[in-house]
Amino acid sequence: MSTVRCGIAAAAMAAALSLGMASVASAQCLNKGGQGTNTTEDGAKFQAWEAVLQATDWGSWAQFMAAGQKVGTAPGYKVSKVRFKCTKGGLGSECKAFATLCK
Repeated sequence: MSTVRCGIAAAAMAAALSLGMASVASAQCLNKGGQGTNTTEDGAKFQAWEAVLQATDWGSWAQFMAAGQKVGTAPGYKVSKVRFKCTKGGLGSECKAFATLCK
C-alpha cells in the first residue's frame, strides 16, 4: 500500500513541476495588440505594428525603426500569430494588429 502512495505522490509531484515549468515558459510570451490610422491600408498596418512594438519593448521598436521596418517582425523576439483587422474610416484606413511575441 505504501508503494502505491509513494507512486501517486511522485506522479503528483511530477505533474506539479511540469505545470510550473509550462507557466514559466509561457510567461516569456506576450499577446499584444495595437491600432493605427493612415491614408492607406499599408500605412495603417505599419502604425498598428508600431503600437504593438511600443507596447512590448521600446528597445525593440527602436531597432525596428533603425533597420528594415518589416511589419510583423520584432528585433529580439520570436513573432507568431500576426493578424490584422482593417476597415475604411478615419483618415482612410484603420487597422488593428495582434501578435504573440516571445523573448
